Amino acid sequence: MRDFRTEIQKRVLVLDGAMGTMLQERGLKPGGCPEEMNLQAPETVEGIHHEYAEAGADILVTNTFGGSHIKLAHYGLEGRVGEINARGVELARRAAGDSRFVAAAIGPTGRFLEPVGDAGFDEMVEVFGEQVKAFAEAGADLVTLETFLDIRELRAAVVACREFSSLPVMAQMTFDDGGRTVLGTPPEAAAVTLEAMGVEVLGSNCGLGIEGIYAVLEKMRSVVSIPLIAQANAGLPELRNGQTVFPGTPEEMTAFHGRMVPLGVRVIGGCCGTTPAHIRAIRQALEVLDQAWTPPPRKTYLSSRGSVVPLGGGAPCAVVGERINPTGKKIYSAELREGKTAFARREALEQVNAGALLLDINCGAPGVDEPAVLERTVMAVSGVCSAPLVLDSSDPAALERGLKTADGKVLINSVSAERKSLDAILPLARKYGAAVIGLALDKEGIPATAEGRTDAAQKIIEAAEAAGIPRGDVVVDALALTVSADQASAAVTLETLRQVKRDLQVSTVLGVSNISFGLPARPVLSSAFFAMALESGLDAAIINPRDERMMDILRAAMVLLGRDERAEEYIAHYGEAAAPALPAREGVELDPREKLAAAVIEGDREGITDLVVALLKEGLTPMQISNEGLLPGLEEVGRRFEKKQIFLPQVMRSAETMQTAFARLKQEMNGASRQSLGKILMATVEGDIHDIGKNIVCTLLENHGFEVFDLGKNVPAKRIVEQARALEVDAVGLSALMTTTLHQMENTINSLKEAGVRVFTLLGGAVVTREYADSVGADFYAADALEAVAGIKELLRSSRP
Repeated sequence: MRDFRTEIQKRVLVLDGAMGTMLQERGLKPGGCPEEMNLQAPETVEGIHHEYAEAGADILVTNTFGGSHIKLAHYGLEGRVGEINARGVELARRAAGDSRFVAAAIGPTGRFLEPVGDAGFDEMVEVFGEQVKAFAEAGADLVTLETFLDIRELRAAVVACREFSSLPVMAQMTFDDGGRTVLGTPPEAAAVTLEAMGVEVLGSNCGLGIEGIYAVLEKMRSVVSIPLIAQANAGLPELRNGQTVFPGTPEEMTAFHGRMVPLGVRVIGGCCGTTPAHIRAIRQALEVLDQAWTPPPRKTYLSSRGSVVPLGGGAPCAVVGERINPTGKKIYSAELREGKTAFARREALEQVNAGALLLDINCGAPGVDEPAVLERTVMAVSGVCSAPLVLDSSDPAALERGLKTADGKVLINSVSAERKSLDAILPLARKYGAAVIGLALDKEGIPATAEGRTDAAQKIIEAAEAAGIPRGDVVVDALALTVSADQASAAVTLETLRQVKRDLQVSTVLGVSNISFGLPARPVLSSAFFAMALESGLDAAIINPRDERMMDILRAAMVLLGRDERAEEYIAHYGEAAAPALPAREGVELDPREKLAAAVIEGDREGITDLVVALLKEGLTPMQISNEGLLPGLEEVGRRFEKKQIFLPQVMRSAETMQTAFARLKQEMNGASRQSLGKILMATVEGDIHDIGKNIVCTLLENHGFEVFDLGKNVPAKRIVEQARALEVDAVGLSALMTTTLHQMENTINSLKEAGVRVFTLLGGAVVTREYADSVGADFYAADALEAVAGIKELLRSSRP
């Protein structure tokens, strides 16, 4: 058998097409378990694999997409994970023989990881590990991770693949037509994170047609150098004669091949709606193309769930905010011991607003359980801003907890050339896809010369490469030492920067303000040294971004050094056309209602109860507190979400903060309930077991004052009608994720009408469109949870006198 990693360097491999729709055509009942057919109808599954092999597929994907015990539990099959997944590999291998690759498929579990959901990272690694072990034992050639929406869940899946096998990994996320996942991750951030995790191929599947997938892959290619994969749908779904169809023809699926191959797409296949005919057309179109490809040079980036930041390579110097550090900060130290995160969240926001691109997080205070505290702080900071993180700890256990919690490629601060340090830190960086700051020192201490520091840096780079970490992911700290003790040290540091850039060709970093420790007028000295360091090749600076003198030096130097193209950043900050700064509120006490709204917007679950209590003591009623403080905050969250200033994780954090506030208000209401805006019945339609989106809508409806009755998933139309009548609801919300269950929406709406149940109907879900909702007589379509809330409000408002 040929090696997959070698083969994708030689040519573009063709992957097969849709499995689910083929199974439905061959007897899979609506609401049935596709993976169970590996046991109940193996000849059907194997037959589909044979059809794709005959059409020209080089890679056959197993029928194991929903083979985790979490998914199988919906059908009472959670105890047969190993059997079902191994059988899936065996059936694909029978059709593949020795001339084709078998890719074992893993899909998402349907649960989001903390803090958006309730799943833990280690829990997900174990869940996916069950499948991976079965794949490896059954003889799969590689693993393909498909249709993921949560980058943290996908990171857990990659860790499981590495921990339980040595199989190559392809990793794919699904994006909407706005260019982000449902949790707000853009293609660039996903790509940087996954490349750092060491996957062999990354890309996108489902959700979009070939044109949309190509646009996603273009963005990915701008930040990574590894092979890409494209698995587009056969166009976007349409409703024709009551049936959902994918209109893309086999010929249309090949329209972008001439651009995809030069882009470095080395695996091309199909997703929803594609058939052997589509795969045959892809094979034929590729045969006439020159498939040679040379990977572009690798660049260094860091990432979070929502953004990427370049390091080196001529990019502007990245400011690393230094203030989330307990040294000299009694309030922060006290909060760390108390398990609170208000200081860290506030400092994160203020530093990003002041110009920090990265945030250093240090939780090493006396009396603190550092692993638990670092995990909590990483989660809190990631929830309020999208800046990539720098995890600042010498405790490997704390670092590992932080790395599991992070939602992107972070920078570990730090590792030295000492063997003990290298052995402790580098394996963590490799496993979780992190870059490292390499301190230019060894077991003898800090070398007195630039040559000595450069040699220490070289040792770190060599050790990192031996551990599987690209040299570009080592960021060398040339070590700024206070000139109050040794004035010559500044010149040594600057020369080290120059040597590292010239000889080692990696990025550099400094804790700039160390240079002035122990001297008066420190900002004067620090800013002068900062300018000299920038000219010497500094790529990242750990500073206080609220020090305007330092930021002035940075902005000016970037123009003078040609690292601010067309002086755009400089002009944006200083030009007359620049947006005026918001009025300073320093020293101005916010109105208590404004504080409450701000707590909702910022997702301050820790502080909101105290704010509610303070307003109760002032004599405000629970209704006044809700209407004058909480709801205005939630409405602002909605406005920011609509403008794409925030994304679903921030919305959910605000919603949870609202729930915390309401829990306290209920204590004052003596058993009375909030005034309801209306009764809403929610359900995922029969045959569909996906309910993440519906659950989010339920949470937000409750926060806005609606009484919500959630019937769950896979709910028959008959039960929806019965409950709608019995509960006398005002509206019924229906959700579907699968194209094969769309018809149940129409069936439910018709059943409600036939039974004389007069309610408004709202439709939503990944496969639902406004056109479909209109065609089946729904009253409203919502593309997301906040649109659902706004839509129901408007429907009920317009229907009442």
